[in-house]
Amino acid sequence: MDGERGATALGFAAAIVVLGIVFWVAGVEQILDALGSASVPVALLLIPVAVCWLTAWGLALHTVLRALDASVGVPTAVLVFVSAMFANNVTPFGQAGGEPLSALLISESADTEYETGLAAIASVDAVHFLPSIGLATLGLVYIAVRNVTLGRNLLLAAGAVAVLATAVPLVAFFGWRYRYELEAAIVRVLTPVVRGLGSLIPGRDPIEPALIEHRIEGFFQAIDRVAASRRTVVVALGFSLVGWVSLSVALWLATYAVGATVPFAAAMVVVPIGSIAGVTPLPGGLGGIEAAFATLLVATASIAWPTAVAAVVIHRAATYWLSTISGGGIAAAIWTRRSRKRRANSE
Repeated sequence: MDGERGATALGFAAAIVVLGIVFWVAGVEQILDALGSASVPVALLLIPVAVCWLTAWGLALHTVLRALDASVGVPTAVLVFVSAMFANNVTPFGQAGGEPLSALLISESADTEYETGLAAIASVDAVHFLPSIGLATLGLVYIAVRNVTLGRNLLLAAGAVAVLATAVPLVAFFGWRYRYELEAAIVRVLTPVVRGLGSLIPGRDPIEPALIEHRIEGFFQAIDRVAASRRTVVVALGFSLVGWVSLSVALWLATYAVGATVPFAAAMVVVPIGSIAGVTPLPGGLGGIEAAFATLLVATASIAWPTAVAAVVIHRAATYWLSTISGGGIAAAIWTRRSRKRRANSE
């Protein structure tokens, strides 16, 4: 636990350094001037738009949980997703680092096995890929049609989209085709690791290999059930698209709040491509995403650096910080209920 807290503290310290560099390069005084002159009513509109995003992706999680026969209502699924966003936002490497904690929060709230919660959040993350690439491609096509030449950053963005659109489906295809071989390999690799870690916990016997294999098989079986339901995949894709559009609207409103005229197509490109920076070893991509968003805004919309950074600061206040603070409260409530349930069962 102390190691996890230390890694989180180190991640936030690194994020502050990155943000400091971004502000210094763009000009701290100019950014503060842009923020000071920003339209407060327009900036406040980002809050309901962010709520729409969280609700849409929470509904995607609810759709997946229903396919897994998890008895959880829509409000609970949305609240659990917000708590999962908190987990992603405070752990290094964004979603990759936050998924174990997100899975625990889901399994506690939906009263399911841990591997079911992990399969649910992994499925939702996978569903988000296709709409994000589609949105970014549409935005790039629109910008390319309107501009005779594309700048270096835009060409890099187009290249990133092309690579992701090719590589990820190929990995998914071969991973699905050889899923049983993959499952067997994961069991062979993880079993000695999990048994070794379990033996280090005082007062607990080493975990039996059969139990570890059963848990891993349960995860893959849950993934199979989600993928086999076309209705689940289509509905979840729809909710995911609504969420991506909401995030793009939020960025477009943020630029409007600081007085910049930006085509909506630019926001369609910036949000999904810039979000790739969430895989950096920073909590929720904090610092890295701000730098990526600002760079892409300058490239796609030709606005000044201080204006772009100011707009991104407003956008992230409504998306990153709102979900982190509210999600932290929800996660604390879930954890408190879990502790009370354990105490009640032990009495």
